[in-house]
Amino acid sequence: MTKLVQTLILGVLVGGVYALLASGLTVIFGVMRIINIAHGALMIMGAFITYTLWHYLGLDPLLGVVVTVIVMFGVGWVVYFVTVRPVRRAPVTSSVLLTFGLAFFLEGVMGFIWGNSARGSRPGYVETSFNLGSLYIPKGLFFGCLLAVVIMVALQLVISKTWLGRSIRASASSEDAARLVGVNIPMVAAITFALGAASAGAGGAMISIMSTFVAGSQILWITRLLSIVVLGGLGSVPGAVVAALILGVGESLVGTYVSPLWSPALSIILIFVILVVRPQGLLGTKLREDVAQ
Repeated sequence: MTKLVQTLILGVLVGGVYALLASGLTVIFGVMRIINIAHGALMIMGAFITYTLWHYLGLDPLLGVVVTVIVMFGVGWVVYFVTVRPVRRAPVTSSVLLTFGLAFFLEGVMGFIWGNSARGSRPGYVETSFNLGSLYIPKGLFFGCLLAVVIMVALQLVISKTWLGRSIRASASSEDAARLVGVNIPMVAAITFALGAASAGAGGAMISIMSTFVAGSQILWITRLLSIVVLGGLGSVPGAVVAALILGVGESLVGTYVSPLWSPALSIILIFVILVVRPQGLLGTKLREDVAQ
């Protein structure tokens, strides 16, 4: 019983970090109808920036997340205007191909700057844990999950309580209606994409203390994130949170009771299963398109 409880605790903590990563991806889709395949690469870039701040400047990764978020917001802003904006009105396949290519371009840039050696931010507390009787909670994972929750709450307050948030929600509901009430749609789209990149950077900061990574790790992470947004429902932030917790707990159970080698495969299996059983995801809605003959 203790082993099961320990496994569930670790799964929930990992799922909390996954939720932050996936929420940025699903918000971008909800507003812009763009599936950003480069989201994983942006996350790894955030991890590299956090590692650099820790390794060369001695800045704690969880404190350095402030710098990482600001830098990644700027990166997202530039990426949107240079690459994404020209194809925003194009068919979905165009944006998928564009961001797919962008992901590998960013991977190449990261490999050129940081090399291909595995990196990881390892402050002292990462090797310690809280002990609750026979249970243990890794401090790095606990603090990372706690920070992820704080950031998600802050994002939710921005989206629900500010003019920017209302503009984002209005744009996601109907761009034409939002434009009629004075919403600057291109600017909202740019800010949304930049916020998604910033959240990816914040998640990358936490990933940097949870595991080692290389530039090519972005492939594994985008697979995880896509499985989460597909399972939760494209465009549904609550769905992404629920799906992230399911995946986190599922990977923990598989790693404990089957084999750690099978944990990464769970995300791919989830994609296939959910597309067959419930294509709209757990909390997504079916889209109805009438085609006039």
